Amino acid sequence: MEDDERIASFIMKGFKEAGFVIDHAVDGETGLSMALAVAYDAAIVDIMLPKRDGISLIEELRLQRVNTPVLILSAKHSLDDRIRGIQRGGDDYLVKPFAFFELLVRVQALIRRASGRTEAVTLTYSDLVLDMYRREVRRSGVKIELPPREFALLEFLMGNAECIISKTMILEHVWNFNFDPQTNVVDVLVCRLRNKIDKDFPTKLIHTIRGIGYALKDPSKSL
Repeated sequence: MEDDERIASFIMKGFKEAGFVIDHAVDGETGLSMALAVAYDAAIVDIMLPKRDGISLIEELRLQRVNTPVLILSAKHSLDDRIRGIQRGGDDYLVKPFAFFELLVRVQALIRRASGRTEAVTLTYSDLVLDMYRREVRRSGVKIELPPREFALLEFLMGNAECIISKTMILEHVWNFNFDPQTNVVDVLVCRLRNKIDKDFPTKLIHTIRGIGYALKDPSKSL
């Protein structure tokens, strides 16, 4: 919930590229309605919002027994402001200006704590390991650097290992927009990911299912 369009756009772009689905409210009343209607994994709330300030919004959520983790994002930087924000129901407090990576890590930590996970969550398939919170990928112990969209695609494939994933599904998960049959962005992204995940290893894991989509599959398992 952020009324500064420039900051909101920056935050939304960053989280989408990190694989998150984001909703945005420009004022406190709209944000409160959304937070009461949808079970969000986390909320980022500015204090100085039109129509309803962020602190009263958080207080109302807690009165309504909504336990969504809330990170307060504010230009108010005094110790008293930070203490007040936490006492009124916030779970974390980050002062503007901020580094996006710190914001991302803090939100991930809030989600992890709220879900009861105390250790980093990993996905494993064959010799491929993906750590969702450290944002690390390793194959046969070798670290592979992936930018956000490639990481999001690999996470999606590993979470649905041995299932056929259509281009439409990939577009909706990684880009969050409707499928355009003329676009080749999925093919390009899969090609880049395949070059990093499969190129230097004898067993190829990312397979094209002609006319349908892609699948993460270890051929040796079917032998």
